Amino acid sequence: MLEIINAPLKPEVTVCVPGSKSYTHRVLVAAALACGQSEIKNPLVSDDTLFTLGGLEKMGVVCRRRPERIIVQGISGRPEGCRQEIYLGNSGTSMRLLIAFAALAPGGCILTGNRRMCQRPVGPLLRVLKRTGVVAEALERPGCPPVKVKGPLRRAGHLTVDCSVSSQYLSALLLIAPCLEGETTIEVSRGPVSRPYIDLTLEVMEIFGIRVIRKGYTWFKVEGGQVYSPGTYRVPPDMSQAGYFWAAAAVAGNRVTVDGAGQATGQGDLRLADLLVRMGCRKTATAGAVSISGGPLRAIQADMGDLPDVVPTLAVVAAFARGTTRLNNVGHLKAKESDRLAAVTNGLSRMGIETRSDGSFLEIIGGSPGPALIDTCGDHRLAMSFAVAGLKVPGIKIDDPECVSKSFPGFWQVFQELYL
Repeated sequence: MLEIINAPLKPEVTVCVPGSKSYTHRVLVAAALACGQSEIKNPLVSDDTLFTLGGLEKMGVVCRRRPERIIVQGISGRPEGCRQEIYLGNSGTSMRLLIAFAALAPGGCILTGNRRMCQRPVGPLLRVLKRTGVVAEALERPGCPPVKVKGPLRRAGHLTVDCSVSSQYLSALLLIAPCLEGETTIEVSRGPVSRPYIDLTLEVMEIFGIRVIRKGYTWFKVEGGQVYSPGTYRVPPDMSQAGYFWAAAAVAGNRVTVDGAGQATGQGDLRLADLLVRMGCRKTATAGAVSISGGPLRAIQADMGDLPDVVPTLAVVAAFARGTTRLNNVGHLKAKESDRLAAVTNGLSRMGIETRSDGSFLEIIGGSPGPALIDTCGDHRLAMSFAVAGLKVPGIKIDDPECVSKSFPGFWQVFQELYL
């Protein structure tokens, strides 16, 4: 347990956040599918990205970690099967991307995770792969890990996928499509949620030399036989992580600058800064950084369908705002690392903040938050979001501070930079 220090803060501070988790996952997979050696600079090294790295290694990819970079020897789209189970903790991105990656392998493998991961849905992706002739089956609970996958998938043709719960099913299929024979078309039957992450996947594919034709977010065509080009690639800073520090400025009323944020325009979570402006903050942006200055906060309404990872952050800020903030399209948060919708509601309630929800929206009635022990449910985003409340409210305690290692191992050290 960690009690957040309630002490004077610097009136202005500049912080650096690590490389993007979402980019790192996707660049690792793209580099693994490439036809030579790639160097990945500024990767996020955290629990989740190490699960992806370890899974790739078990399927025949040679990776070498160096200070601030990872060297990946690509396997030209031909992974190997793995006799050992591939354990992926509670990393949903690792699980979904590697299920599709494993479908290219002839030997088969079993992918599993911790208790929560084995409750999280992968059924829509398994159903798509099954229709191609790949063995893709849940071994215990229907539609959830552990799963057995055995290829090799060589040709897919036309695929239809339900992305109403996760856009990662689509990202997983897009990443492997260039390695197949012939033309692959993918139609999204429902959704997708979290659309900026689809853009991010396509951006990574493009920088590796892959061409994709699209119609919005519901139809994609990828010509087979394309080759991921090895090279040197740099991961931009993570805007989900930047959000905690902008939220700190909003709640505490000081000015926080995130260095490098101005170069991370492809990440949807950058939009949190604009939502904070609507709540009464001031934003200053340059080519290299984005600053937020706090001010009197007011309630807003916002559609969070594309921004699930910043919902806990915005919800904590809303607890300090005048009026009732309504966050719409948040139903898919129930399938995250925790039932994130229930966990956020519980945390706010412990601080004495009233909320309302029918499962698709979350309303936060702003007030005067009080001291509380926050049950993070082992969810990194809950720990980092509610830490922000402790800058303003004495007695905020985080029950599992180490869970931030999932995405931001150095969070508490950077958080200390806010103080005088």
